[in-house]
Amino acid sequence: MIDNTSFEKALARFSEELARMRANRATPTVVESVRVEVYGTTMSLQELASITAPEPQLLLIQPWDKTVVKGIEAALRKGELGVQPVVDGDLIRLPFPPLTEDKRRELVKLMHTKAEEARIAVRKAREESLKECKQREKDGEISEDEYFRLEKEIQSTVNRFNDQIKVLSEKKEKELMTI
Repeated sequence: MIDNTSFEKALARFSEELARMRANRATPTVVESVRVEVYGTTMSLQELASITAPEPQLLLIQPWDKTVVKGIEAALRKGELGVQPVVDGDLIRLPFPPLTEDKRRELVKLMHTKAEEARIAVRKAREESLKECKQREKDGEISEDEYFRLEKEIQSTVNRFNDQIKVLSEKKEKELMTI
């Protein structure tokens, strides 16, 4: 039996990266992982504030501690979101302009790069699994026939995870290109 943990981690990482990519709607996942310098350390935005999307092109960030508003604003300005935060008292508004055709194509290109990175991680997991099986065969734990059976099982797992990556990519591309 093979361990699917590394395959699942690669797929989960890819899914998280896709969730952070902005499409037509501004979603809280776009900014949740923004790192903010506060209290002498760095924390993620989701640990410091509630993030809501009252409108498709707007995020509202309401810090639980009003003293961190300036730190959150600075982190959002430094981020690569392409939007400027607007501080309104103890509330931060993030207005997202509609995506241009060029920006959509750029995001699709980035998404394809992330998909390739996920496929590379799956291939790396395959190589590690095969190496482990080969070592077990050398040590006499499994027979040669069992090694070849495991090799086919590993390739089947790789194919299944690559198919999932493809499905997620196609879904995200369609989402990005829809106006």
